[in-house]
Amino acid sequence: MVFISHLSHRYGQRLALDDLSLSIAPQECFGFLGPNGSGKTTLFRMLSTLLPAPAGKITIAGLDVTRQADAVRRQIGVVFQSPGLDKQLTAEENLRHQGHLYGLKGLALSRRIDELLTRMGVADRRGERVESLSGGLRRRVELAKGMLHHPTVLLLDEPSVGLDPAARLDLWRYLKELQQNDGITVLLTTHLMDEADRCDRVAILDGGQLKACDTPATLKDRIGGDVITLDGPDPRELARIILEKFQIATEIVEGKVRLQRRRGHEFIPQLVETLAGKVQAVSLGKPTLDDVFIESTGHGFEAAADEKPLAAG
Repeated sequence: MVFISHLSHRYGQRLALDDLSLSIAPQECFGFLGPNGSGKTTLFRMLSTLLPAPAGKITIAGLDVTRQADAVRRQIGVVFQSPGLDKQLTAEENLRHQGHLYGLKGLALSRRIDELLTRMGVADRRGERVESLSGGLRRRVELAKGMLHHPTVLLLDEPSVGLDPAARLDLWRYLKELQQNDGITVLLTTHLMDEADRCDRVAILDGGQLKACDTPATLKDRIGGDVITLDGPDPRELARIILEKFQIATEIVEGKVRLQRRRGHEFIPQLVETLAGKVQAVSLGKPTLDDVFIESTGHGFEAAADEKPLAAG
């Protein structure tokens, strides 16, 4: 459904995307995971036809995003991170104006608006101005707006930003319904690990490069053991001792020593005894996408400030 081949893009001297290639199957929920500055926003701009792809190629439903942008726009629904609703209009009025932009009108448009507002659970609020709706309800209206013209691909930029936990769960329930009942292919950008965990597959981006791509379970399985994290006043000294005594390579991430070990609970007593007086805290956990990110990139998920949220204008 979506094919990306050798995609690169520069902003002056900064390489925002670096030879990115991947493909996304029909009806897949696919997440692009990365911190600010990883290339997510640039990629979203290209997928949504807002930015041409001079180096590389993107096709959506077999259509070239650069050369056939108008045709692609009829295939995609877009929900931006920044709000795209007119707050002074009602929920229904926002959808009706969106329908007119796509040439929808009359009874067909009214029926589609009724259907989506009902499915999104906001039919009883259709006549209220958007400014009076909660963040979660606004997000539902945004999703309905993006789905109004029956797109085959739905693009979501940081869809859970600003939502409380209950609203986030509701959003994901609606997305799964769209996937399963309408056959929609969902692409989303995120910096939230739990959100990426809900996707069928995840692409980890860092510095404009694709570092890993697979199902969340497969990505976590490749860590190959438990993750032990040590906190102490001198992490470099801890890493040195562990390498010297156990011949185990470690990583220092955000001031803590991190290592992987099968049956880590059995190894911790030896570790603590060897490092007596040098460790303030020890934690043991199963691999998470945080660990996958560290293993794939060599550093933690710190957020740079190179990219800004994509607005709906």
